[in-house]
Amino acid sequence: MQQQIDGFLHFVAVEKGYSEHTIAAYRNDLTQFQRYLAGQGVDSWHDVGRAQILNYILYLKEREYAPSTVARKIAAVKSYFHFLVSDGVLADDPTVSVDSPSVDRHLPHPLSPEEIARLLAEPSKVDTPKASRDRALLELMYATGLRATEVVGLDVDAVDLDAETVRCVGKGNKERILPLYEGVCEALRAYLENARTKLLHGQSETALFVNHRGSALTRQGLWLIIKEYGEAAGISRRVTPHVLRHSFATHLLDGGAGLRVVQQLLGHSNISSTQIYTEVSTRHKREAYDNAHPRA
Repeated sequence: MQQQIDGFLHFVAVEKGYSEHTIAAYRNDLTQFQRYLAGQGVDSWHDVGRAQILNYILYLKEREYAPSTVARKIAAVKSYFHFLVSDGVLADDPTVSVDSPSVDRHLPHPLSPEEIARLLAEPSKVDTPKASRDRALLELMYATGLRATEVVGLDVDAVDLDAETVRCVGKGNKERILPLYEGVCEALRAYLENARTKLLHGQSETALFVNHRGSALTRQGLWLIIKEYGEAAGISRRVTPHVLRHSFATHLLDGGAGLRVVQQLLGHSNISSTQIYTEVSTRHKREAYDNAHPRA
């Protein structure tokens, strides 16, 4: 059974171009499913039917996994069996008649423009190479809505300050070129011309953002930086890379940008992923209306 899982993981890595993070999630979910089946005495994918899938869903729910986690794990199982059928390992897909578990749709909670302004101003309060890097980092993330993995994956040559653009590779190895506003270009220029060299300590690192040891900044390091600046700016809730992405998308829509444009900037393959931000934008407008209109 493990051989087929390895084949699927190779397929999504090479043929689909999925990220290491996504592949790791598939591996964990499918390994857990295989262990569950082994505990039920099932040692072949040919012996898995609809009943086993439904029982597995109950098994996950009984262990009080979050609905979103259950939905993700079952989606992984569905994708895997679809692969087994298309690869000729199985004749029938036992998940075809299994509905995906429902998940309550939670709307993103972006920062307000005032909170963004406080956050972006925080690194400028000190004059150090690290603060210069962090100012460029925060400005770039709010300017582009880049994912955490996309930010730490940027090389220096991805930035074209003359053209005021940055080139990134997103999910599925799809490349997109994003515009930059003047303020982020100034922050990046200051970082590249002065601070980055000091942080490198003579190392030959190609990554755009480096840590204090001169190595490429990690996703964990990025999360910690944003979290600390959010707290320093007095923002009551936790600030993460995805909160900045939510804020970027919502503020663009609030400012009149079209949904298709925002979809392209975010790198969403399906516009339904982008449409959730229209609900957030509408909610904000309703709140502003209720607070400002004299008869509301």
